[in-house]
Amino acid sequence: MLLRVCGLMLLLLAGCAVTGPRKAAFEPTRLAAAESAFAATMQQRDFAAFAAHIADDAVFINGGKPLRGKPAILEHWQAFFKDAAAPFSWSPEMAEIGGQYLGYTEGPVLDPAGKVIARFVTTWQLQPDGEWRVVFDNGHDVCQK
Repeated sequence: MLLRVCGLMLLLLAGCAVTGPRKAAFEPTRLAAAESAFAATMQQRDFAAFAAHIADDAVFINGGKPLRGKPAILEHWQAFFKDAAAPFSWSPEMAEIGGQYLGYTEGPVLDPAGKVIARFVTTWQLQPDGEWRVVFDNGHDVCQK
């Protein structure tokens, strides 16, 4: 009987192991690709694609005036998509995954001329559908020399 219980437990544990495509989601390169795709939405002027990268319960720190929840974030960020040219761009320099479901990206924010004007930090969460989505976003201006 004990052997049967142990065997059943091993089978259950094996079923919980992360394998195949799900394991690939935990690669920092996959997270960096998600950040790059998120940034590309600004350059492509694709607000719907931008929205798809944001979790429903996300918080954007917004200079100390937090935007809580996807609707508030989208209402605020829609202004950045109104003109034909993007007002800024960003790209990840670092991407790391902690645990199994949280990730962190960081990098520069550039003005249209390519000058670094800020740095962003974004926390991502792996969603049940296997996609990384933004759950926290923050940035800070850089000192101009």
